Amino acid sequence: MRNETRGTVELTLAMVLSGTLGVFVVESGASPFEVVFFRCLFGAIALGVYSAVRGFFTGHGFTARKFGLAALGGGFIVFNWVFLFEAYEATSISLATVVYHTQPFFLVLLGAVFMRERISAGKLGWLGLAFVGLVLVSGVRPGDTASLKGLGFALAAAVLYALATFVTKRITGVRPHLIALVQVLVGLPLLLPFVDFGQAAGLGAGWAWLVGLGVVHTGLMYVLMYAAYAKLPTAKIAVLAFTYPAVAMGVDWAVYGHHIGLVQALGVPLIVLASLKVTLAARTPVAAPAPRTAGHAPEDASPAATRAA
Repeated sequence: MRNETRGTVELTLAMVLSGTLGVFVVESGASPFEVVFFRCLFGAIALGVYSAVRGFFTGHGFTARKFGLAALGGGFIVFNWVFLFEAYEATSISLATVVYHTQPFFLVLLGAVFMRERISAGKLGWLGLAFVGLVLVSGVRPGDTASLKGLGFALAAAVLYALATFVTKRITGVRPHLIALVQVLVGLPLLLPFVDFGQAAGLGAGWAWLVGLGVVHTGLMYVLMYAAYAKLPTAKIAVLAFTYPAVAMGVDWAVYGHHIGLVQALGVPLIVLASLKVTLAARTPVAAPAPRTAGHAPEDASPAATRAA
């Protein structure tokens, strides 16, 4: 199998797995804080074992500064997950996922505020188009507090994910698997005070879904993504990333019967098109849990966007 073809298969599979994440969250029966805590726990085990087997801990490349940046990004990542999973409960997997894909625009704004990066007229136009799409997709009506709450949670998740990217993309010389491992490990002490272990003990079959979130959606999914990045051009990665929301919407409809209305459907392509244009115009990773790193070329993340949750 050709290198690029293999990368296409790996990234497509990773995005399909991302699209099923919402079902695992809902079916676990746990609260968002508990879901994220155990995702971090089982994800850390999966990523730790993989990294040890591959020998990534030897010459890991961490310094105190790099480790601190990874930890700070981890704080943003884990609370991003909490808000996203809260959005699933308040609205629907479909709407939360689409709104969540406004991440690249927040990263552009962060760059303008903190790095004084100029926002071109073209990017401003795409930002405006995405805002129109967001208004249409939200479908919020006066007095519809549940939808408004879900929209707020999804937007907060997008902002936190952009912050995580903004911080962690400045780490060089460390494999992305190890950055991701630090990020999920940071989540354990951060979320511990919010976990009700008594309630978690009674989840029953829900534990299988939680293990799946850690092993499949955190371990396997990130391994597939990082393996694919080194094999694919930026444009293909950006396009394939939209497999995630497409699958999420299909799964939400198939499993829970949730579907968006006609007006909301009009907003989806606006957000997708604007996000794709901004992503392809970026020279740095957009909304990636662990960014492109230097010094480990075979496993480095590609300088393109991925919006896997």
